[in-house]
Amino acid sequence: MLTIVLTAYREERTVGRAIEAFLAQDLPEEYELLVVCPDNDTATLVGQYAARDPRVWHLRDEGKGKPAALNLALGAARGELVILSDGDVYVAPGAVRTLLAALNDPQVGIVSGRPLSISPRDTMLGYWSHLLLDVAHRLRMLRASRGGFLECSGYLYAFRRALVGPIPEDSLAEDGLISHRVWEQGFRTAYAPAALVYVKYPTSYQDWMKQKVRSMGGYAQGYVQSSRSMRSFRGEAAHGAWHALRFARNPRELLWTLLLFVARIHVWLRVAWDVRWHKKPFAAVWQRVNSTK
Repeated sequence: MLTIVLTAYREERTVGRAIEAFLAQDLPEEYELLVVCPDNDTATLVGQYAARDPRVWHLRDEGKGKPAALNLALGAARGELVILSDGDVYVAPGAVRTLLAALNDPQVGIVSGRPLSISPRDTMLGYWSHLLLDVAHRLRMLRASRGGFLECSGYLYAFRRALVGPIPEDSLAEDGLISHRVWEQGFRTAYAPAALVYVKYPTSYQDWMKQKVRSMGGYAQGYVQSSRSMRSFRGEAAHGAWHALRFARNPRELLWTLLLFVARIHVWLRVAWDVRWHKKPFAAVWQRVNSTK
């Protein structure tokens, strides 16, 4: 059986598209779609889908953050295989079958989909989203081709339910944590670049910083081994800088690339200050981003 989990918060404008994109997939005969959210507006819309399809369920979490919501969903999940995604993104046709095909190999414990940005490339923040996703895609392809470890994208990934226990509720990078836990049990990580998921990225620098600090801050918490991680300041400087420069198509994009280098340094300094040195609480670091809705 397959369990699909969508986590959402105040996403009544986007969660319908997310649900419909999954229901339109070529799904196994036995599946369930769990939508976890704490707010009434999103829950009301999910309830409309649940009334039409008994395989769609709403779980109400307490609004303590994504790790707590995932623990609630994983505790209720009946599927042996689990797909995780969000209520403000949507998957492309064929994404589910592509993920499940990778898990047909019994040595594969977890598989990542590939996020694509729907933000316009002709704005600086939109350009940054396209550049960073392209770098991540190339790195996942390289590591997968060598049979090495890779961290799954939290926007779309699937794993064997039995391999994942409770997630610390203060974890800032639960996708990285789950990826590491599966790998440490001796299972391989797969990458399914044809399993596409479409994502809208922040439209303000403030929101961009919130998103990056919370996602990269998880790698300063000690829950994952930084020596194996795809995300580190040293790794970005050594392996990502040259490709980032080559990604630019014109002088304006080259300027945006150089500004991104400065912004990434800003992010890593914030991570060091907020997470590593001052150890700010989860609620202070994991701030919700509204411009991605």
